[in-house]
Amino acid sequence: MRGWRVTHAQRFRDVYEECYPRVLAYATSLVGRQVGEDITSETFTVAWRRVRDIPQPALPWLLGVARNLVRELRRRDSHQYALAAEEAQRISSGARSDVGDVAADVTDREAALQALASLSDADRELLTLIAWHGLSPKQAARVLGCTIATLTVRLHRARRRLEKALEAVSPAETASVAATQTPPSRVPPARAPHHSADRKGALT
Repeated sequence: MRGWRVTHAQRFRDVYEECYPRVLAYATSLVGRQVGEDITSETFTVAWRRVRDIPQPALPWLLGVARNLVRELRRRDSHQYALAAEEAQRISSGARSDVGDVAADVTDREAALQALASLSDADRELLTLIAWHGLSPKQAARVLGCTIATLTVRLHRARRRLEKALEAVSPAETASVAATQTPPSRVPPARAPHHSADRKGALT
């Protein structure tokens, strides 16, 4: 029994240290920072309780848990969810890093952000799962609970809608923004803070 506890505790620590920042980033993109932190904490609480069920790689499984928790919040308290989603939208509208990954051929990040913000929540989530969170289509399909074939079709359509949204951005506005802004360098995610176990539970 002691050996089991040591082995699974170490597995949990490894998963936590590797995945916490990315789970938090995903949750924040859906419901803002404050609620996102709560969702992330609940996600790792679930992970601790189900440590034997965590697959390799762990990230798609964890993001699926986080997504389900967000959906539960939406059903349980639609008002809190709406406020949290509003904050998430403000955060994404103010983001500057990684936009080039969503539209690699677009040099103006502000234009890409505007185009991305004009998409539906479903398109935006799908594109960012792959471009920002680094999931493969197979892994993204697991998070979203659909088949790879369905995801491939959805991804193709989302990319086309993003292209059209980018084309709709005013060239004059794009030139003005590009002249006054310099895209920042990519910053690697910070290491996760230490928490006790009972507090945790490619676009082309």
